[in-house]
Order: sequence, then C-alpha cells, then structure tokens
Amino acid sequence: MNIQVLPDHKLSSVAPLKPYNNVEKKEVELILVKDRNGVQYTNSSIIPASNTHGCPPGSAEDEDRETWGKKIDFLLSVIGFAVDLANVWRFPYLCYKNGGGAFLIPYTLFLVIAGMPLFYMELALGQYNREGAATVWKICPVFKGVGYTVILIALYVGFYYNVIIAWSLYYLFSSFTSELPWLKCGNIWNSNNCTERQLFNGSLVMNGTSYSKHKITPAAEFYERGVLHLHESKGIQDLGLPRWELTLCLVVVVFILYFSLWKGVKSSGKVVYITATMPYLVLFVLLINGITLPGAMNGIRAYLHIDFKQLNNPSVWIEAATQIFYSLGAGFGVLIAFASYNKFDNNCYRDAILTSTINCVTSFFSGFAIFSVLGYMANKHGVDIKDVATEGPGLVFIIYPEAISTLPGSTFWAIVFFIMLLTLGIDSSMGGMEAVITGLTDDFQILKRNRKIFTFVTAFGTFLIALFCITNGGIYVLTLLDTYAAGTSILFGVLIEAIGVSWFYGVDRFSEDIERMMGFKPGLYWRLCWKFVSPAFLLFVVIASIVTSSGLKYDGYIFPQWSSVVGWGIAMSSMLFVPAYAIYKFLTVKGTFKERIAYCVTPEHEHHLVAEGNIRQFKLKHWLAI
Repeated sequence: MNIQVLPDHKLSSVAPLKPYNNVEKKEVELILVKDRNGVQYTNSSIIPASNTHGCPPGSAEDEDRETWGKKIDFLLSVIGFAVDLANVWRFPYLCYKNGGGAFLIPYTLFLVIAGMPLFYMELALGQYNREGAATVWKICPVFKGVGYTVILIALYVGFYYNVIIAWSLYYLFSSFTSELPWLKCGNIWNSNNCTERQLFNGSLVMNGTSYSKHKITPAAEFYERGVLHLHESKGIQDLGLPRWELTLCLVVVVFILYFSLWKGVKSSGKVVYITATMPYLVLFVLLINGITLPGAMNGIRAYLHIDFKQLNNPSVWIEAATQIFYSLGAGFGVLIAFASYNKFDNNCYRDAILTSTINCVTSFFSGFAIFSVLGYMANKHGVDIKDVATEGPGLVFIIYPEAISTLPGSTFWAIVFFIMLLTLGIDSSMGGMEAVITGLTDDFQILKRNRKIFTFVTAFGTFLIALFCITNGGIYVLTLLDTYAAGTSILFGVLIEAIGVSWFYGVDRFSEDIERMMGFKPGLYWRLCWKFVSPAFLLFVVIASIVTSSGLKYDGYIFPQWSSVVGWGIAMSSMLFVPAYAIYKFLTVKGTFKERIAYCVTPEHEHHLVAEGNIRQFKLKHWLAI
C-alpha cells in the first residue's frame, strides 16, 4: 500500500524547519496525526522532534538557548525594569494634579485596553520566537528595522539614565555624615542667597530681587550647585569638563551593570533579588514613618481628593495615556528580550497580568509614601500642599531630602531613601542594556560568541557618552536626550510593532502561536485590542505627543533653536531604521516586484509558499481575520 503524505503548509508554519542534520529520510506507510506525536512531516518524510516541551522544531529552544534559572528570576526582572524612578517621582504628582482619585479612571482604562495587551503581546512575541528585538521579526522580515529602532532607543536611554543613578549614588555617599550636607547653608557650594528658611509661601524678595521659593534652600543649592555645578554653566553651549566626583559614581554604576549582565540572565536573574525587592521594603518603611508625621493625613487627602471636573480636560487623558505607556516599558525591546529566555510553555499570559498590575499598584502605593511627607512639609512650614508638590528630579533630589533632613535620625532615613532610588534605577538600566545585548547578539553570531566582550563594550560606550551629562551644563544634555531620544520615537516604534504583529503577521496566527505555547487561545477581547484598540491608542498618543510638544526648556533656561534640531535628529536617527531597512530588504531579495513584496511580508520559514504562489498576505481573508 502506497499512501502519499502531502505537504501540510499550515503545519509547516508552526516554526521554520531546520536542516535535517544527517537524519535519514524514510518512506512510511501510515498517516501521521499532526501535533500529537511530536513530529513534523512533509513529502512522506519523518523529522524527529528535538524537544519534549511542545516547542516547535526549529525554534531557538533547539539551540539550547539560555533560560532563567527560576521563574521568579524572570518575574523580578520584569517588575524591576517596569518599576523605575518614574513610579516614584511622576505618577503621584500626576494623580494629585489631575483630579486625584478621578485620574485613576482614565489611567485604569488605558491600562486595561492598551497597556496590558501591549505588555502581553511583547512577552508572547519574545517567548514564542525566542529571539531578541531584531531577529524576532523573522515573522515579517520587512519590519526588522523596528527592532533596530527600539534597540537604539534603549541604548540612547542608557546614556542619560545611568547619570540619574550616579546622582543617587552621590547622594548616598553624601548621606554618611552626622549632619546631612543639604541641611544648612555655609558650605562651599552655597551662594549668598542661600537661607535656611526652607520654604516660602510665594516668593522671597531680597535686595529688590525675586527668587523662586525653592532655589534658595540649602537642599536646592546642594542639588544644583553642589552636585550639578549648574551655576558654572551658561547653557548647553557651555558644558565644561566632567565632574570627577560624578565620574567616579558613574564608573561604579557601570561596573555594577557590567558584572550583573556579563553572564547573561544567569547572573542578572540573581541581582534582581536585591534590586527589585529592596524598593518595596523601603517604600513600606517610608510609608510607616511618613504617616506618623504631623500633617501627613493632609498630604494623603490631597493625593486622593476626587475632582471629576478634571476629566473634562483633554490633557488629563493625554497624560494618563502617556504615563501608562511609559510606566509599563513596552517598546524598548526589554520585554521581548526577557521573555525570549523563558521556557517555551511558560504561561506568559498570567505573567503579563501579574507584572503589569504590580507595576501600576506600586505607582499608586508610592504616592502615599510621597504625599505623607509632602503633607508634613506643608504643615511644618505653614504652606499649602501645592507649594511643595512637584515631580521629577526636583521631588527626589530636593523636596524629599529636605523633608528627611528635618526628621530625627535623618542620616538613617537619607541612606534608606537613596538606596531605594539606586536599586530602582539599577534594574531598570539592566533591562535596557539587556535589550541591546540580546537584540544584537541574536542577530550577529560573532557578538554572541563574544558576549562578555560585547557587554563590556556596550557598558563602556554608555559611560563615554554619559560623561557629557555630568559636566557643569550636563543637565541640559540630559534634558535634551530625555525629551527626544525616547519621546515620539519610542511611541512610533511601538505603533509600527503593533501593526506588524497584528496586521501583517496576523492576530489569528499570533493567537495560534500562543495556543501552541500554553494550550489555550487568547480570548476575543485580547485579539480585538491587538488588532484595533492598541494601534489606535498608540496613534492617539503619537499625535498627542507631537501636538502638545513645545520649546525645550529646563527650569527658567530656554534652549537655543539649534538644540531642537539636534534633538529631532536624535529622534529621527532611530525612527529612520524602519523605512531604511524596509527599502534595503525589498532591494536585496530576488524576484519580480510582487515576489519581492511577498518575501518581505511572509515569515522566513514560509518563503517556499511564495514560490508556490500561496501568499496569505495577498488574500483578503488574512486582513479580516481576528
């Protein structure tokens, strides 16, 4: 009996077939039941499956890809990356400014309809394909440029984010004194305008000159004159030399990052046991201490007050959308890189729900620790909460240290607080650098074979560029990078990523991939979000970021016009990878015009279908499928 076993193209789409590697073809006289006996078949040949985990033959699991030592290593790494300094210095202030408890309505809405779906999509994408941000686009080669885009953005962020960690380390070292250096005036960095009256309701007039209510405090002068030496710079065109104290702190930060990453996830997965858990312990301790302070309840009430009228303001919705996006950290290639080291059958759906929820709850929880202390400050100096509430570096490097300096045992509280900032920053920076390393080592085998050297080169490269940010005018360079390097460009990158996965690769096929991993298919809600809601959300945020953009400034300093040109040049340098690679791919593949397009949008392991004229993307059914 001769039974012909026809090629099953749907089955072949499970994963790319690897070369047979000396496996002898044998004719068989049976009909194989696909997906039940651990084999793939084509043209009456048996190809033994190479694993027993349900991982498709030909996937990266066959190559003995490194995996996390324990599941908790992965979870802590994701949480540590997503929970960063912005959870402490941005969300609480946004919540307070935009209607208190009412702000949670748009924030939670955007979390559910866009934040979680994008988070889930990136984890599933990385885990199924077991590749970094660039090579994961073997599912649709024309979009590989977006992988390079997010890798470059992650590298840009490392240039300046490590500087903020270095500031935290400098503050930590400075806290090991019997009297905190930002408690009083009279230090070498203080100006004649420094006064130990810490806050003023309005402005203080001295010698006919009006000064900002924060600029003359010892804490403000320690930050801007003692740490940044901003008074020695006239602007971004007058940077000066790197400050040696901050250079040493930056060296320590870079060494910590290198030795955390040089052995891959086996080493970084152990570091996060400290860096990801320490902030929660410290936040809890700070909260317990904060609520015992006089005036703390006033601060918490101000934080939670509900003003539904604020929801009529479009800017509230825009800020909620941008905050949920940046807070979860989608689009930097980090989630894809982390998930690529998971076991193939890991439940990434549960991981996405758990970690994204923890991240947002942490943001909300940190607000209690912050505003209890702000309430204490307002009560102590007889001013309103709005006179002490702020966001960004000013909150964690001026206002909060100033409050700590007035507490009994201030040295202890300062050390604890800056350890929290240090650990918050370290694991977030580790995630960004891992995205760069994994993304490029998966793409270039020579880098993979020399991972330790490449990790060192990457860390050293970020150190060299970061030196510009620790000069006297370095804060201007940092502001420029923070505004443009990961602003509109990262939103654009994730928008293209969502379109590539949901429309070109196909939500239906992506859902089948997830079903092969976990045994169940994503529900209709997730598929609708991936195909329609998330791309629409990202398009809305991209447009909002462009419309609401204004001239670059830091405090009272207005940047020159040319700095905006430089900034947009930095942004475009990453975004241009998307069209540039698409053009390159189209020009380098062979065939007719139609065949070239087909090869560009068809998964690499299905290129044989192009030769047969069986191209999914050329059929209306593909674009309508959900």
